[in-house]
Amino acid sequence: MRPKEFELEAIAELAMKVFWQRGYAATSIQDLVDATGIGRGSIYNAFGSKHGIYQFSLKQYYKLTASNIALLSEEGTAKDLIRRLLMKIVSEELNDIENIGCMVANASLEMARHDQGIAELVAKNLMRMERAISTLIIRGQANGEIDSNKNSDALAHFIVSTIQGIRVVSKGAGEEKQASRLEDIVEIALSVI
Repeated sequence: MRPKEFELEAIAELAMKVFWQRGYAATSIQDLVDATGIGRGSIYNAFGSKHGIYQFSLKQYYKLTASNIALLSEEGTAKDLIRRLLMKIVSEELNDIENIGCMVANASLEMARHDQGIAELVAKNLMRMERAISTLIIRGQANGEIDSNKNSDALAHFIVSTIQGIRVVSKGAGEEKQASRLEDIVEIALSVI
């Protein structure tokens, strides 16, 4: 029997955690069976393959990151909201005990260059963030907070690249200076806006 849509989402969220921790290549079907509590045949019937459940999991991650987009719509100046977003990312990385980072960044580094479907899901996630930041920058330009001669889309690309850079750099920075390095990146990024 094929699971219902809400069951698929719950199963994909459990699988997402495994892929997020281990990566695609290091995750076996048995890992997914163990994590989801459903049989190998049920996984194949519901998702078609390991790749299918990975794609579905990446779509679930898209929903999980909606809070970052919502933050950009809160009260405050454009620069303040961008600072809050960047510092939220820094905080997530500093408190990432399991060292799993961002599933989109992980998918981008591991899969996107070899898999068009994954590349499209990664792009969808990044473009959503870019649109939200660009909209916020335009608002900041309209009220004189941000130089209106600067290209809002280019600034949004830069901020999203900064976010992904923070996520990657935080994994390689020594713990001793990690916080100050990441905070320096935030301050320099904000100075560009």
